[in-house]
Amino acid sequence: MSNSNRRFWPTPNGLAAMGLIGGVLYFLITEHRAHFIYALPYLILLLCPVMHVFMHRGHGGQDSQGSHAEQRGNGTTHRFTDGK
Repeated sequence: MSNSNRRFWPTPNGLAAMGLIGGVLYFLITEHRAHFIYALPYLILLLCPVMHVFMHRGHGGQDSQGSHAEQRGNGTTHRFTDGK
C-alpha cells in the first residue's frame, strides 16, 4: 500500500490526535459549559463545510477520468443541449 492511500486516523499519530481532541472537548464541556453552549450553533455551522471537504475526498477531484455516470458503471454521459 502506498503512503498516499494510507488513512491517517488508525495510525499512532491519528490515535494521539483523537485523544488530544477528546481531552480538549472534555475539558471544554466540563469547565466552560456556558461558553460551549453559546458557541454550539456556530460550531454546527462550521462543521458543514468541513464535512463537505472531507466527504468529497473520494470523488477523485480534478484528476478523475470520465464523468460520474461512467464511474457508476453504466458508461453513458449526459450532455445538455439547447433543444435544436
